[in-house]
Amino acid sequence: MKKKNIVITGFGPFGEHKVNASWECVKQLKEEGLGEDINIHIYNLPVEYSTVKRQVPQIWDNHKPELVVHVGVSSIAKEVTLEQLAHNDGYDRKDVQNCSADNLCCVEGADDCIVAGLDMAKICDKVNNAGTKAKAVISHDPGRYLCDFSYFASLHINKNRSAFIHVPPLNQPHSLKELVETLKVVISCMLEETELNS
Repeated sequence: MKKKNIVITGFGPFGEHKVNASWECVKQLKEEGLGEDINIHIYNLPVEYSTVKRQVPQIWDNHKPELVVHVGVSSIAKEVTLEQLAHNDGYDRKDVQNCSADNLCCVEGADDCIVAGLDMAKICDKVNNAGTKAKAVISHDPGRYLCDFSYFASLHINKNRSAFIHVPPLNQPHSLKELVETLKVVISCMLEETELNS
């Protein structure tokens, strides 16, 4: 049986997030796995526009993935937050190198906004019926920073196989174990959706 390739990315430290919950979750997901038939490739993206802009297309080229899931931390999130769309412009907030995005946008000449082909509401319902401690919620605003930026870069490549998930900081209120348990269910549901769409 041919294994499915999926890529999961987290982010490095920035601002108050000296330990980035997203990367802690991604490392743990890799360790626990998602089943025999799935190869998980993980990447720690620095909070830098230029690197993300270069690295995201490389990830797609290298792995030809069934699914790319970017995970980021949000200090305002209380649950596992599924992002339905991403924006192309407005990236004036400085990254860890004190730079804005080139021309404040992600992909020159692309649409202002791309909506993911995955139905996050449907995925959210499935996850919340699975009985995990951390619940899932939907968002339509990934925040005009590196999270939104990385998501747009992937959606622009393949909007039917890209996802973004925001997690709260660790233990605010959920433990790493609880977050990872929910993420496993979320990603399994996303994979089911990509199969239906293919």
